[in-house]
Amino acid sequence: MLLKAAINGGRPVTEHPAVPRSTEEIVAASVAAIAAGADVVHAHVIDEDGEQTIRPEAIGAWVRAMRAADPAVVIGTTTGLWTVASHAERMAHLAAWPADALPDFASVAFCEEGAAEAALLVLERGMVLESAVWSMDDVPALLASPTLHRNVRVLIEPETEDAEAAVAQCREIAAVLREAGVTAPILYHGYDETVWPVVEAAIADGCETRIGFEDGVLLADGTTPADNAELVRAVRALERATLSRV
Repeated sequence: MLLKAAINGGRPVTEHPAVPRSTEEIVAASVAAIAAGADVVHAHVIDEDGEQTIRPEAIGAWVRAMRAADPAVVIGTTTGLWTVASHAERMAHLAAWPADALPDFASVAFCEEGAAEAALLVLERGMVLESAVWSMDDVPALLASPTLHRNVRVLIEPETEDAEAAVAQCREIAAVLREAGVTAPILYHGYDETVWPVVEAAIADGCETRIGFEDGVLLADGTTPADNAELVRAVRALERATLSRV
């Protein structure tokens, strides 16, 4: 099972002191997450004002630092509209990401304006594309996109805070995608209260999943992990325990 470490997102250190924010912290957390058993890392770059950013200079600095630390680590980032003032600004930033310091992959959320155009630009720039849907409402836009069959994976990210509903939504959306001919791997992931039930469902369904401080700051038993690496190890332990019962 592919396991992605989503190591920070926009989560503040007030929710966990080990959330990586600086470039140096993001690099260290990425290396540690891979050593703990993650396959790839998804990180959000944080600017000097403490905000998430996709500005070219910031993306380039992060990628270069990561490559210097360990060029084998597969890294990706967001293209989220919340990082910019408009879709036009997003496209300008993506077009200007330095060619010698590109992330391996980038995520595009199909709930957003201009998602299909952003997804196409990710591929044109030479990065691997992963597309995300947050609800069934996003599925038609994804299915209509010209990049549909060029995704390395499709992320299903239910927004509900109800764990049972989140699992049901993941499975419902996955079934619709498969019926529509989507063959790319499907990744489930939750947020806060839904993290661990969704991870468990992903393991049971043979899907990919992700873990990390972007999604939640607690272990399955409600205790607090030391860092992202401990969350990764917990998912791998859960995976082994689940598969041993099959």
